[in-house]
Amino acid sequence: MARNRRLILSSPSKVWDLLSDGHRYGEWVSGTQQVLAVDPQWPDVGARLRVRVGVGPLVLDDTCVVRICEPRRRLELEAKAAPFGAARIAMNLIPWAESTLFLLEWHPLRGPGTRMHGLPVDYLVSVRNGMMLTKLARIAVGEQRGSGAFAAGPAGRTP
Repeated sequence: MARNRRLILSSPSKVWDLLSDGHRYGEWVSGTQQVLAVDPQWPDVGARLRVRVGVGPLVLDDTCVVRICEPRRRLELEAKAAPFGAARIAMNLIPWAESTLFLLEWHPLRGPGTRMHGLPVDYLVSVRNGMMLTKLARIAVGEQRGSGAFAAGPAGRTP
């Protein structure tokens, strides 16, 4: 299992706004080339998000299904990317003063990923997920700033 955490200097409400807008996943999910379709019920349990992921000419279509949704607190997805199988992606938002402690877990569920699971794969996924959380934090802080709620942090630096 790959685990990442990030203190995002933005409110859980602002971070949740990004998670609950499936059309914006391409802005912060590393490797997303295009959001293909978003169920109108997103992020309700059972709703689906279809994206095209990859690098250069190596692309595949991925479907994420919401398995658990606790608004402004927790979102768990099952990401299915044939032929690689499926993975659980759990995102937890913990209020931390006026900020959000964002916890992200990735765990393979089915397919070849379960056999490759371990230190090398988990390390690569952690690096990718760390880049993803950096993007999410920059967007959330920028939007928080735009709303005038509070500054990004010391010396105006963004996470």
